[in-house]
Amino acid sequence: MRTLNLGILAHVDAGKTSLTERLLFAAGVIDEVGSVDDGSTQTDSLALERQRGITIKSAVVSFTIGDVTVNLIDTPGHPDFIAEVERVLSVLDGAVLVISAVEGVQAQTRVLMRTLQRLRVPTIIFVNKIDRGGARYDQVLQEISSKLALTIAVMGTARKLGTRSAEFAAFGPADAAFTDGLGGVLAGHDDALLAAYVADEATISYGRLRAELAAQVGKSLVHPVFFGSAITGAGVDCLMAGITELLPAAEGRTGGPVSGSVFKVERGPAGEKIAYARMFSGTVRIRDRLQFGEGSEDKVAAISVFDHGSAVRRASAGAGQIARLWGLAGVQVGDVLGAHRATATGHYFAPPTLETVVTPARPADKGALHVALTTLAEQDPLINLRQDDVRQELLVSLYGEVQKEVIQATLASDFGLDVGFRESTTICIERPAGAGAAVERLHEAPNPFLATVGLRVEPAAIGSGVGFQLEAHLGSMPLAFFRAVEDTVRETLRQGIYGWEVTDCVIAMTHSGYLGKHSLGHQRFNKSLSSTGEDFRNLTPLVLMSALQRAGTEVCEPVNGFRLEFPADCLPALLTTLARLSAVPRAPEIRGASCVLEGEIPVGRVHDLQQRVPSLTRGEGVLESGFARYQAVRGLIPARPRTDRNPLNRTEYLLQVQRGARGGG
Repeated sequence: MRTLNLGILAHVDAGKTSLTERLLFAAGVIDEVGSVDDGSTQTDSLALERQRGITIKSAVVSFTIGDVTVNLIDTPGHPDFIAEVERVLSVLDGAVLVISAVEGVQAQTRVLMRTLQRLRVPTIIFVNKIDRGGARYDQVLQEISSKLALTIAVMGTARKLGTRSAEFAAFGPADAAFTDGLGGVLAGHDDALLAAYVADEATISYGRLRAELAAQVGKSLVHPVFFGSAITGAGVDCLMAGITELLPAAEGRTGGPVSGSVFKVERGPAGEKIAYARMFSGTVRIRDRLQFGEGSEDKVAAISVFDHGSAVRRASAGAGQIARLWGLAGVQVGDVLGAHRATATGHYFAPPTLETVVTPARPADKGALHVALTTLAEQDPLINLRQDDVRQELLVSLYGEVQKEVIQATLASDFGLDVGFRESTTICIERPAGAGAAVERLHEAPNPFLATVGLRVEPAAIGSGVGFQLEAHLGSMPLAFFRAVEDTVRETLRQGIYGWEVTDCVIAMTHSGYLGKHSLGHQRFNKSLSSTGEDFRNLTPLVLMSALQRAGTEVCEPVNGFRLEFPADCLPALLTTLARLSAVPRAPEIRGASCVLEGEIPVGRVHDLQQRVPSLTRGEGVLESGFARYQAVRGLIPARPRTDRNPLNRTEYLLQVQRGARGGG
């Protein structure tokens, strides 16, 4: 049996969860197709998912098509839950991108397809809802080609669109127009096929065309397009055949070193942590000691794999499979299991750009709320829980307002906590404006610590994050002290001069020094006369922030790109509104009676624009918006209250360090 790890992706309401149900029914896993509207689907298990009819958490189900075991991962379509999609992408062998035959290519469709292309995930397109009124065929194909900029292979034709009897008829070897068109599409990516096609297209066998199609789909060069209806089942059998024929199955050696990637973490009924991992090579067994993350190690207590619709307990899991693993207490989303595997790293989508304060209805629940939010942050690292000890507040990051409802419902149902939220604020970043350096030496005032630390801050390429490099001699002090400095640098940069995270910079350690282990007479080691890691952890924030102040920082706010389609006569009113919202539109494109306008707008103004578009366009305007970049703030620079010991205020910082030392003693 071959294994195919398949992702289902779509803009919200395009019908991907309904398609998942139909695939499970067609494969014989379920006896009845569940309904999103009725809350009876297999993959939407959360109460809120059933209430709202949207997918919030990714879910895994399994079914068999011929000799292929398909592990199907149903992902959220709502942009507020894009982080769930992000985690799945690195474990996929292939994907099905679902598009509505009525709405066509939508905002989130573009975001998802761009990411699938960038990661070269082989993708089939399924145009759903051909049974719905307003379903289109030629126009949707044109949108796929133009808006998604894809090379497509149309695999059949749709008939009786907009009726319950709508159907999809697959093309075959007898369809001359199809074989001729397919040969032309494939020849554009294969010189040998091009030569044969130019010489005499009749000599190219249909079998060769299908084999070459599968090869080019596997390289993400061509994207097959199927039409159908998840509700009626039309076209789904053709889609299933295309999935097994055209998408590449999992690769990996079951006998090689253990290597996997954790894409989801959840808690079991007893509070135990369960890691979902795609295995790329090797075999993991119960009671194996498994390495993960940054040098952590735990014993695997139990394993389950997905088989015929659900997870079943097994003694082992091998390459290509998706395993649920118990016993890895410290595991986190994104951890590599076992041997290192070179993969694309970092976030595929934009980081969350909003932040809100979570407040318990009962002040006595503050401690329980912190524990609960910490648990949720384990499952969703981009929640990015922050605690403000000064104001006794808990803050979480968001992609959108819908996430507030999800967090609120989860805290109520899973933890019995009633919470509210403050108004969301925009999350900015800081970038160094120039270079700056500072050093504090051992036994030299005003340095009270037994350590020497010198640091230089320099700007780096946009999007590069934070780099750390050593210019001090590596052998000048124990490696643990260097690590203490680097770890503290990264922690300190979470709050820059204005309180925002500092990024796109390189920090160089230029000076180092320490005192070795000393004692008085025949006494034991006296840490008051010897350097410890704590000395370096306490001194580093002072040196780093001093260097950062000399470099200066530029506060940057997130900016969304937008696309507006509306009646052309509404252009003057829209331009006036965009100017008031600090948006920067590009030249409008007039298309007869309609107009398309693209540009950029600060994230904090997007909600206002969304609210105003209907009234400004007589309800005919369509707005698409997504993160584009960070730009320098013009005018009043926003600051975020600090939640650390504030190394910008030396006196206050040292007092807090001393209090911490006394409390720890």
